[in-house]
Amino acid sequence: MASSSPTAQNLIHLYHTVFNGFSAKLTPSQASQLSNHPAVLSLFEDRPRKLHTTRSPQFLGLSQEPNTILPKSDYGSNLIIGVLDTGVWPERRSFSDTGVGPIPSRWKGECQDTYDFPKTLCNRKLIGARFFSGGYEAAAGAMNETLERKSPRDTDGHGTHTASTAAGNMVPRASALGYARGVASGMAPLARLAVYKVCWATGCFDSDILAAMDSAVNDGVDVLSMSLGGGAVPYYMDAMAVGSFGAVEQGVFVAASAGNEGPGEMTVTNVAPWITTVGAGTIDRGFPADVVLGDGRVISGVSIYRHKDTGRGHATVSSPAPLIYAGTAGHPGGFGPALCMENSLDPSSVQGKIVICERGSSPRASKGVEVKRAGGAGMILANSIADGEGLIADSHVLPAVGIGARAGDLLLQYTNQSSSPPQAKFIFRGTALGVHPAPIVATFSSRGPNPESHTILKPDLLAPGVNILAAWIDGLGPSGMPSDKRKAEFNVLSGTSMACPHVAGLALLLKGAHPEWSAAMVRSALMTTAYTRDNIGGTLHDEANGNLSTPLASGAGHVDPQKALDPGLVYDINTEDYIAFLCNSNYSETSIRTITKREVHCGTKGWVGDLNYPAFTVVFEGERVAEMRRVVKNVGDNEVATYRVGVIEPKGVRVSVVPQELVFRRKGEELSYRVRVEKVGAEAVAEAEEMIHFPGPESKVSHGTVTWTDGKHVVRSPVTVVTFLNSV
Repeated sequence: MASSSPTAQNLIHLYHTVFNGFSAKLTPSQASQLSNHPAVLSLFEDRPRKLHTTRSPQFLGLSQEPNTILPKSDYGSNLIIGVLDTGVWPERRSFSDTGVGPIPSRWKGECQDTYDFPKTLCNRKLIGARFFSGGYEAAAGAMNETLERKSPRDTDGHGTHTASTAAGNMVPRASALGYARGVASGMAPLARLAVYKVCWATGCFDSDILAAMDSAVNDGVDVLSMSLGGGAVPYYMDAMAVGSFGAVEQGVFVAASAGNEGPGEMTVTNVAPWITTVGAGTIDRGFPADVVLGDGRVISGVSIYRHKDTGRGHATVSSPAPLIYAGTAGHPGGFGPALCMENSLDPSSVQGKIVICERGSSPRASKGVEVKRAGGAGMILANSIADGEGLIADSHVLPAVGIGARAGDLLLQYTNQSSSPPQAKFIFRGTALGVHPAPIVATFSSRGPNPESHTILKPDLLAPGVNILAAWIDGLGPSGMPSDKRKAEFNVLSGTSMACPHVAGLALLLKGAHPEWSAAMVRSALMTTAYTRDNIGGTLHDEANGNLSTPLASGAGHVDPQKALDPGLVYDINTEDYIAFLCNSNYSETSIRTITKREVHCGTKGWVGDLNYPAFTVVFEGERVAEMRRVVKNVGDNEVATYRVGVIEPKGVRVSVVPQELVFRRKGEELSYRVRVEKVGAEAVAEAEEMIHFPGPESKVSHGTVTWTDGKHVVRSPVTVVTFLNSV
């Protein structure tokens, strides 16, 4: 893709709104020649991205009581969310326009008319639907339309799920195979949806994503939700970062998923400071199931399996069956029997037995398909050490239960050492509410530090992303496996893909309640009011290891929409601030122009840590002192307000704030303060809380907070200090 007028016949997309340029299919020699043209600012390769795959409204405290965020924002009724994903199944009740008013007059988008998606399927709720496949087809060849639909219609389910999570209408009597019964609702139930299909069988290509973002902003969306991503690269080479900059510059809030590569460090994606990056946490609802061994011991796990009356409030029990470890049940030549890979199991060994499969390398539900093919009676899916104790409930195709890594070890020990033939049965316990502790950071949720900008905290915050109920498609069973012929109007999925649309919908509600707020102010409100304690009063925990969570996993904390409605103070950031940040990050002026679409002259550079972000991250690479400046704006109801600072110091450093008191005389007034962080000795640094591995030397990380309060509002910012050990 290049910032110039098209000169090749193999043109794919033209960009005018969030980016100036075009995409085209070029040979290496053509690309090299074009990159040397004086009118071309930059050229970068098209990259495929991958998808980051309803109790949550209640868990988030959304209600219809007066003076709460839903009525204050009129349920998002006059605002528009653009969802970039796999498309939409428009016939679902979640996309009904019952109770929805006329389409906003500023809307300029379209409902793309295709053979299986007539434009009449759009309505006052689903006001736009388009597809973008030029980049996909340039990379993968002409689309096989017997397997995929060249239309906005969703054949994967992911896009329908995320769209309804963000802004699905209220639907009574919703459930997934009888589980999670109740009223399903998106975060902004009366908001308008515009769906842009950019993801296909082989991925979501940058050129198509950029084209969809360009169209969405031009169409008039207020919020973009993108539950997809790839590895972190410099921002000028990242189409999502480039497109998001153009969107935010025009007032659009951009939410994106953090990725599902946790719990590894530096795995977080979508890390540009103008993107709100969302990690995944659990909610207080679960789908418990037990494995009862032949010797009477009980192993707790999770499952979604429709067995008799499962989900209606009483447990159901499967019949006892012999147990076998899949690693000993492979047929000659089978690949990965322990992982229950396709065609790996020997029916003569598996027939009529419950098979213990290891998690990893293939989709969880596909392992059950293999066990069923081989004639197994059921499956136990055991986590690996890397998965830890994090459990995800799947809609299995046969009786099956997922268990943690420690339970998996116990189960294999029983299978190998039992004095009598090992056997087990399942108890499916339906839906459990009030689960505690919650939230917990999901094991799979990608973690920081930010691999591209170490001084910018990522992820920004946490939102519900585990076992989320939302709309589903026809033609694909709830397991997501082609052989699954069951039908389900709703399905339960987990991933940061599910967390992202929660924040997108909540951001839209905040924009509805505060139309004068910028995208940065909305994010600031969400971050500084986020909470770090669970529903039993303890500090948030990390599912991966059972330890206390840190901002590298949970960002500023778990989103709290009601508190975000009235944050007291906010940190605003404008376009020039972001440009200064890029200059201070040592990006060349040419690279910055690729992002900003304008001439840039960096001049005298400042410190990268001075971006007015609602969090502080300091990286010591030999220095002993760092100072950061911040500006806060009074958005509270009281024109006169006095805020006093409180500090919890990270281990190994001394933190001072000047001034320690901010006195506001009017609403909208801005005041500044400075934070000084000073190392106080190698011994203290050695006591820091985490060890991380940046490229190069090992580093210690410790955490604290800077909090401003006026007696009513609590404006909290995490402080993260990274110290390279060879600099101590």
